[in-house]
Amino acid sequence: MLNFDEARFLDIQSGAVALAEPIDAFISERLGAGATNIFFGGSGGAGILVDPAVRLLQTRSTFPTFHEMPAELVETGSTHLGPDSIVVIPSLSGTTLESVRALEYAQEHGATVLALTGHADTPLAEGADVNLTAFAADDTSSESFAVQSLLIALSIMRARGEFDGYDEVLAQLAALPDALLGVKRGFEERASEIARTIAASDYHVITGAGASWPEAFYYGMCILEEMQWIRTRPVHASDFFHGTLELLEPGVSVIALKGEDAGRALVERVEAFVPRITETLTVIDTAEFELLGFSPEVRALLAPALLATALERVSAHLEVLRDHPLTTRRYYRQLQY
Repeated sequence: MLNFDEARFLDIQSGAVALAEPIDAFISERLGAGATNIFFGGSGGAGILVDPAVRLLQTRSTFPTFHEMPAELVETGSTHLGPDSIVVIPSLSGTTLESVRALEYAQEHGATVLALTGHADTPLAEGADVNLTAFAADDTSSESFAVQSLLIALSIMRARGEFDGYDEVLAQLAALPDALLGVKRGFEERASEIARTIAASDYHVITGAGASWPEAFYYGMCILEEMQWIRTRPVHASDFFHGTLELLEPGVSVIALKGEDAGRALVERVEAFVPRITETLTVIDTAEFELLGFSPEVRALLAPALLATALERVSAHLEVLRDHPLTTRRYYRQLQY
């Protein structure tokens, strides 16, 4: 595969899966101590990547769950935040200023902060009440944070008697690193084709729904916009017909991400409509990925990681085609703001 270290990838994803036990121990301890709600608050891409877990809790658990932007939480506060709150802050670098301030703010209000970091010996890792570090990098963090946050959600649901398949999911997750690598290998040729389609246009609409939406949002904002400087409009498939469709015309590129949960039908509605206007439609469907030994329910839960691992291959080809390294920035962490 182009510019890819398989051993490194397997090691990183195995590190995320290995956090199941400490995550479950932390959740069990906090719920046992009387925790009454949980906040997820990551800045930028890290915050987007935990959204599938947030939605899982909000739709399948009665445990009060909130998703906040760290900078906004500090400015506006929340009447729900207090000594009985769990606050989860993911950060790849462990240095994001807005997230560090949110950690301090949460602790000032008595909350217990769990940091999920890609690097130890950083302000977030050292300042959190509990820190779990699973080393990752930009090209491997999407799958890692998707898995870590999913483990948090499932642990809460298991402890509250809202999910009885926890052990079965963990058993299947043991095979996830190898399964993700298999997805990458099988997707390599198509990834090259998709990269050429993206490189041929300077404007894209990217959409998804259910568990696929956060990855669409993330890939549009953090990869195509931030890392490739390509104008992109991420829009939830539910809202596609409430504004964005008026920007469609022949030649406009639409990228649709399909998972295997109830949100799939919303993406299929977009998929059926778009060819009436533009021929440039790219659909990435997790149902086409071979995952031996994974149940339909677990496949649906893993859609964000599956899409992220496939799209990383697109990114690898895209940066070469456009001669634009994914690490190049003009403003992000380059200027004071």
